[in-house]
Amino acid sequence: MRRVLSALAAVSIAASILPTAAQAQMSPGQRERGSSGQQADGSANAPAERAPRFAPLRRRANAGPCPFVKVLYDAARYVELEGGRAAISNVGFTGEIQGVSADCEYREDDPIKLDMDILFELGRGEQATADEKTYRYWVAVTERNSAVLAKEYFDLPVKFDGQRTASVHQERSIVIPRAGIDTSGGNFEVLIGFDVTPEMAEFNRSGSRFRVTAGAAQASTPSQ
Repeated sequence: MRRVLSALAAVSIAASILPTAAQAQMSPGQRERGSSGQQADGSANAPAERAPRFAPLRRRANAGPCPFVKVLYDAARYVELEGGRAAISNVGFTGEIQGVSADCEYREDDPIKLDMDILFELGRGEQATADEKTYRYWVAVTERNSAVLAKEYFDLPVKFDGQRTASVHQERSIVIPRAGIDTSGGNFEVLIGFDVTPEMAEFNRSGSRFRVTAGAAQASTPSQ
């Protein structure tokens, strides 16, 4: 947020000094013209040749910082393992949350509206016989480094169309109430993760992993 405020301040400063800079670039004949829109001889000025250099800002700054948005490490990946054995030949459907971009808006005592774009990378291993899969993930709002305030689950239906991998963007908007005008978005943390089993969470926590391409047919080596 400090960076956003600094950027807005820089735009304001630039806008305030723009007339001076423009005047310094005028030719001597242009500087002789009056500020009332007339030439030195009293005739009207010619129409302006160039549009203003700065467009108006689209919206005002927020009242404070946005909530922190993170992917929970234990639930960042989804890996089905047939028989619970960690081997490529046992891999079914897989998934990974590759990244999240987020923005928020609130002013005065308004609630916080948070918009998110979540990128999922999904895959089919040797044990995944179907061509489609409905994954499940959740979004939780917590007090920063504290208790969970709310948690909601969402379905993510994916059709692979005969391919081994798929990329899916999910756009989500949530509203976070504020206790008062002094409560900023910095008091909240938003966590995202797959709905995983305890075994999947432990597999992720151990640092073990299979990429979404795990179990896919490997290209054959050209014969010499």
